[in-house]
Amino acid sequence: MADEENSEGQNTPQAQSGGGSKKSSMVLILLVVVSTAAVVFNGVMMYMNTKKHEGAPKTVEELEGKVGHGNAEGGEHGEGEHGEEELETIGKTIPMETFLVNLSGSRGRSLAKVDMEFEVDGDRVADEIEKRKPQIRDIVIILLSSKTYAEIEKTEGKNALRDEIRDTVNAFLTKGKIKRVLFTNLIFNR
Repeated sequence: MADEENSEGQNTPQAQSGGGSKKSSMVLILLVVVSTAAVVFNGVMMYMNTKKHEGAPKTVEELEGKVGHGNAEGGEHGEGEHGEEELETIGKTIPMETFLVNLSGSRGRSLAKVDMEFEVDGDRVADEIEKRKPQIRDIVIILLSSKTYAEIEKTEGKNALRDEIRDTVNAFLTKGKIKRVLFTNLIFNR
């Protein structure tokens, strides 16, 4: 009679745990699938981001060629067919890795995230910059972390920072000079 109750009622601990293990294994499988999907998604996004930057035009001429709005007639004094001023040509650019620094006087509460590129004239200076990137990163980190938010929050402060970075790095380059520092991303956290 006890055997009949156990087989009919399924009230034994073994019978109860069977259903729970199916649920936990389904949850585990679901977590693995979601995690894998997230990793694949991040990988695809990173790949697409690098491809987007590789194909991006570096000069105004390349941009005009891609868009198809080149000025065939020439215009007077740098103006195109529609009276637009011709854009200044940007030379070769060297991207730097992202800088993330604590701003001065903030005790770690104010951060600056800066992405920049250096515009240069030739391949010789570009090669020198590539070889000396650790030194250049050190200089830029020291410069950025010496600034307070108040010093660089306005346009004049950002322009002064650009000039200071350019002049300081140019002081030790031997094969050429940086023409301009271009901020491609500038974020402050206060």
